[in-house]
Amino acid sequence: MTVAGLVLAAGAGSRFGRPKADVTVGGARLVDRAVEVLAAGGCEPVVVISGAVALQVAGASVVHNDDWASGMGSSLRRGLAAMPDDATAAVVVLVDTPWLGAEAVLRVRSAHLAGAKLAVATYDGRRGHPVLLGREYWTAVAAAAKGDLGARTYLAGRTDVMEVDCTGIGDPTDVDVPEALRDRRV
Repeated sequence: MTVAGLVLAAGAGSRFGRPKADVTVGGARLVDRAVEVLAAGGCEPVVVISGAVALQVAGASVVHNDDWASGMGSSLRRGLAAMPDDATAAVVVLVDTPWLGAEAVLRVRSAHLAGAKLAVATYDGRRGHPVLLGREYWTAVAAAAKGDLGARTYLAGRTDVMEVDCTGIGDPTDVDVPEALRDRRV
């Protein structure tokens, strides 16, 4: 089974003041950190969706989303369409979650290898990232992805989503403003 990685990195970072994909934290750009986390968690290949800023990323294919300004939903749709033909699932992360760990990716990916078709990491009982989407759900997820809502709307209330406990091995908190990075170590 091929489990690909998908980094949604197209936004302009309006609240942050600039595109977050290009922000450097702890010596690495957020986009590079996200790619490294997916690769270390066993995802291959890794696809990055760019938009507001052109990106070149080692270890990943970059696909531009011309409709990036319409919101994250368009980036998720573009990303799922760009997945390789042999991928049975995609593990999705947001570029602005620098405290995610490779172990969380590995656990969510392992859930798929054990049979899960939809899986989401949980932290103290709350859903976060990474999210795993089995290929058979991509069309329905893409149809539900609107505006700034990615897969959340599709996954809400479904009983077939495996929740994978990742408490203590990472933090899915996203970075919306520069102060969030100054207040925490990465």
